[in-house]
Formats: sequence, structure tokens, C-alpha cells
Amino acid sequence: MQDLWKAGASVQAFDPEAMEETQRIFGDQPGLTLCGTKEQALKGADVLAICTEWKEFRSPDFEAIAANLKEPVVFDGRNLYEPEMLERHGMIYYAIGRGRNQFHGG
Repeated sequence: MQDLWKAGASVQAFDPEAMEETQRIFGDQPGLTLCGTKEQALKGADVLAICTEWKEFRSPDFEAIAANLKEPVVFDGRNLYEPEMLERHGMIYYAIGRGRNQFHGG
């Protein structure tokens, strides 16, 4: 998140296990909004970055994700999804560590 802030980005974050710790570490950091649900974190976001692999992130509603993002782009740091699945939903998918995986659906 610190690199994103340095680049001028704002972060809307949700993690079902680490919200208290995130609040403790970053406090009232400008550019950080801690969200109560994964759906709230998507609202108005430019893109989605996945940094954890909790169970509730494994079977998302891809249509809702695409509908809520300003750009249908997902950066997946945990390789939770198959690129073809996101392609079918018209999303651009970057699977970090898998090499070049960019798909334009639709």
C-alpha cells in the first residue's frame, strides 16, 4: 500500500482477518479507507488488487466485480483464478508470478 500511496493512489481495503491490525499499523493514513465488506471495497474502485487468499475470495461474483470497478482490471497476487474465467467476464487479468497473462474479454 505504501508504494501505491507514493504513486498518488488511494486504497480501499478489506481483509476478513487483518482489519484491526491494519488500523493499528496505518491508523488514519491519508488515502486509506478500511471497508467493512469486500463489496464495499469495490464500490468506485478503479481496479482490484488481491493480496490475500481467504476462502471468501475464492468464488467471487465476477459480474459484480466487473460492474463495480471503473476499469475491469484485476491484479491477482495469489493466483486465485484461472485467466480464462476472467476473460469470459470481460476482465483484464494480471496473475502475478505466472508470466504475462493479460486477457481482454468480450
